[in-house]
Amino acid sequence: MILRIGTRQSPLARWQANHIASLLAAQGVEVEMVPIVTSGDVSTGPLGASGGVGLFTKEIQRALIDNRCDLAVHSLKDLPTERIDGLWLAAVPEREDPRDCFIGRTSRTLKDLPQEATVGTGSLRRAAQVRQQRPDLKVIDIRGNVDSRIKKLDDRLYDGILLASAGLRRLELSHRVTHTFSLDEMLPAVGQAALGLETRADDKSTRAIVEKLVHYETHQAVLAERALLRGLRGGCLAPVAAHAVIHNKTLHLKAKVFSLDGSQVLEQDQSGPIDTAEAIGETCASQLISAGASELIAQARKSS
Repeated sequence: MILRIGTRQSPLARWQANHIASLLAAQGVEVEMVPIVTSGDVSTGPLGASGGVGLFTKEIQRALIDNRCDLAVHSLKDLPTERIDGLWLAAVPEREDPRDCFIGRTSRTLKDLPQEATVGTGSLRRAAQVRQQRPDLKVIDIRGNVDSRIKKLDDRLYDGILLASAGLRRLELSHRVTHTFSLDEMLPAVGQAALGLETRADDKSTRAIVEKLVHYETHQAVLAERALLRGLRGGCLAPVAAHAVIHNKTLHLKAKVFSLDGSQVLEQDQSGPIDTAEAIGETCASQLISAGASELIAQARKSS
């Protein structure tokens, strides 16, 4: 059996697919790459204006359903939380470093930037947290893969940019990082730094192979984060941040919802047994909604 892996063609997506391919090869599984172009790869405008949810995943999921590939390797933060009939999130391998980082052109940290400096990010979540810390800065949308974003910085289009630490590590670009935010300084996106391995629900042979790559604690952590986002009906582009960790078989979820200008933030923590991950996420979402999260998310959608 040759297992066909559907993947985007950005350098990071190829790294991720090749990483999973190497793990499968170690099991004696033969793989074949199926390149797929997504809407997010060809769109040049802001993500929200381009349709937002599913920009980087819909075409790959369609290829799975149409039996053009057997396995999709997603950046889990890009994968919509609404379940699709016929598809199954079969495995989440161990997560990389979930933190965000700053790459400054002349300043090493966000705090060091001069007044009204320009900061590039394609994430409303990051933008809101930047504005919360430095309301004087000019936060400007940036698109493109990791390499092209760094080139835009080097070409002096920005004074600094924000990226995920995991992507830079995977592409061996960590030497460009000038500051890595602590989780207290900047809370990550739902599923950040984790990979989602998706199969057809009825493809039992592929599921059996892929499920061997599950990292149980990571899988439970992201189930909680994704249940939170699904409960908020936020979508992967909303200014929602969350991160779950596990200590002594107890799952701890921290979540925040921001206004776009960073002036308002709702925060909620929830804990419980590791095997109640989705219930923890759903409870946390309900508490945030009671505090006004739906209004902040709706305002962000109108403005983005």
